[in-house]
Amino acid sequence: MKVLFMCTANSCRSILSEAFFNHLAPDGFHAVSSGSFPKGQVLPRSLVTLEEAGIATAGLSSKGNDAFENSPPDIVITVCGNAAGEPCPVYFGPALKAHWGLEDPSAIQGDETQIKAAFHATLAIIERRCRAFFALPFADLDAAHLQRELDRIGNL
Repeated sequence: MKVLFMCTANSCRSILSEAFFNHLAPDGFHAVSSGSFPKGQVLPRSLVTLEEAGIATAGLSSKGNDAFENSPPDIVITVCGNAAGEPCPVYFGPALKAHWGLEDPSAIQGDETQIKAAFHATLAIIERRCRAFFALPFADLDAAHLQRELDRIGNL
């Protein structure tokens, strides 16, 4: 199952989600990320946060939705408010869509300790949601039930 995490810039929240999802993913599951208006680079703080958590960062990059035109996802999960309101590109086909909104830790104003705490708090939410996702009984879920579970997880 391929999951696409989307946000606007693809430099922070979607990158953190992609990396953590793949860190936990069993065989048969894989995440990628994209941005509707990609920044072109991953925020260094995102990479540092992942590394501090022991999560691999190799290969992470900021990219647009067209990068997946020939490899449509099964599920598209938006992680920021801006991307949640955008239509999915038609080439994503029949992918299920869910919104797992996250506050942008890169928008936090404060000292180094406060900024670091905001990034780690965001990563903790992502971990909780990814663990709930992988705990789902996929063999017993049809598309409608999976959609309901995705929506529920977005509120955790």
